Amino acid sequence: MSVARPLTRAILALGSNLGEREGTLQSAVAELVDCPEVRLLNVSPVITTKPVGGPVGQPDFLNMVIAVDTTLSAMELLVHCQSVEQAHHRTRAVRWGARTLDVDIIVYGSVVSADPVLTLPHPRAAERAFVLYPWSLMDPHAMLAGKPVSELAAAAADMAGISHVQDVPLPQAP
Repeated sequence: MSVARPLTRAILALGSNLGEREGTLQSAVAELVDCPEVRLLNVSPVITTKPVGGPVGQPDFLNMVIAVDTTLSAMELLVHCQSVEQAHHRTRAVRWGARTLDVDIIVYGSVVSADPVLTLPHPRAAERAFVLYPWSLMDPHAMLAGKPVSELAAAAADMAGISHVQDVPLPQAP
């Protein structure tokens, strides 16, 4: 007899700056929740942002955040996210380089972990407007490390690089 695992709320950040960015984000959201262990709860608007770090001359990113409930462990969710990235031809040749798809686990419940494979909450999330701003649009009451996500977004150095919200049709939470 198997024991049902509890649901854990996770926030996932998605970004793309190569190829058909809108289609990639649409497909990635659908693929992330196309398994019985992951249920879509909420979807942020898609924003356009300047690249942060990495090589100069990269195209702008489309970024978004989704909230899911999952019975997967944090490491299983990481493997699932990476498999979706690979399905979209993600390569990791250059740190913070251009990519077809990036999926990061920002928070996984209240788990705090310094594991080098999966640090939780995401170690740079509290300073990245490209994660914080769409998250605050999706959930104006969201908190990260005891601080309102909207306040963290407003203080983030890359907030000025957010140019507009894209109108990309995405799967809707039930």
